[in-house]
Amino acid sequence: MDERSLLPEQFRDLEPLLSWALSSERERSAKRHTGSMAELRAFYDAMIPRMPDILEFLNGFLLHGIPADVNRLFLMTLSLAEITPAIENFGQPAVLDGYDFFRFIPVHD
Repeated sequence: MDERSLLPEQFRDLEPLLSWALSSERERSAKRHTGSMAELRAFYDAMIPRMPDILEFLNGFLLHGIPADVNRLFLMTLSLAEITPAIENFGQPAVLDGYDFFRFIPVHD
């Protein structure tokens, strides 16, 4: 495996979308809420056809100790889960008749 690779070799074509490899739900949700529908749609359209291969690939790893390039791919799948309702259901980044996302502040122990 190339130490300089940002994503596993078979998914390197997705590297322009690495800004979606966000480690927290809060970051993913904020990116969804502040992104345009064109940005969300571009990410969705690039990821959806690749998901069967991505999920099959990710199934070969345990979550603990996952290599950095594989973790970035995993985080991108979490971002896809975050934005899919906006694309498939809402037609906008925010939840229709939902809460104001930016009013909620996460509390950490």
